[in-house]
Amino acid sequence: MQIKLERIYTKPADHSGYRLLVDRLWPRGISKVNAALDDWNKAIAPSNDLRKWFNHDVAKYPEFRQRYLAELAANPATTDFLNTLKQHASVIFLFGAKDEQHNQAVVLKEYVEKQNNA
Repeated sequence: MQIKLERIYTKPADHSGYRLLVDRLWPRGISKVNAALDDWNKAIAPSNDLRKWFNHDVAKYPEFRQRYLAELAANPATTDFLNTLKQHASVIFLFGAKDEQHNQAVVLKEYVEKQNNA
């Protein structure tokens, strides 16, 4: 399975994959029609406490990454999420964060790829 990351605020560049919003909150200013997504899985996103603690602070990213990986491992929704992804050859994780290198979609992609290779 190929996983791509795409910021939801950019015009959809690729419609060829399963487009999945992985944020807990709906992105401001984006209509559900214009989002061009197939699903929104907020249950797989970081918890509200973790999301608020991180607050997109790059200095906190290494610890955020570890905490989010721990949440994914303990999350009862993770197994169903991984099984859903296996049904698609190409998946696009959509996220709202401005920082394209330090966000939950990056961590989630890493986690899914590690699970698929295990």
